[in-house]
Amino acid sequence: MDNLHGQLISLLPRLRRFAFTLTGSMDDAEDVLQAACEKALKSLDRFEKGTRMDSWMYRIIQNCWIDQVRARKVRGSVVEMEIAERVAGSDARQETEARLTLRRVQEKVAELPEEQRVLIAMVSVEGLSYKEAAAALDIPIGTVMSRLARGRRRLHELLELPGTAAGAAGAAGD
Repeated sequence: MDNLHGQLISLLPRLRRFAFTLTGSMDDAEDVLQAACEKALKSLDRFEKGTRMDSWMYRIIQNCWIDQVRARKVRGSVVEMEIAERVAGSDARQETEARLTLRRVQEKVAELPEEQRVLIAMVSVEGLSYKEAAAALDIPIGTVMSRLARGRRRLHELLELPGTAAGAAGAAGD
């Protein structure tokens, strides 16, 4: 049992990134992660030996997020006030531009359908292989590949990156 606790603790940074990618908000990510850890700790006695702890936790996090989204639909949305952050570093302009780009990408990832967003988080952010993602979500590897391809293509369109239809149309009009 203590080994399982240790595994869970060592996974926390990866799980936090995954939760943030799903939710798009650090506060929501922390809430989802806390709920998922609580569920996992209460269910450790049912954890099947030989199962990957990370796959098990990804599934719990995803289910907790779905539960929270459903609950919000019933309660209504809450508007959060943004808190200004100080930009530290030697090149504040470069860091600010990087933060703005990251925020834009996060916003566009949040616009993707849940099934694509989850796979982008697992494969592109967490570095899971297609096979590992398929196992974690209990779906065929072909489904992982097609959802991921559609998600990446849509993300490029939303970001209007060069080489996409939207980027090409914008360049042609200049």
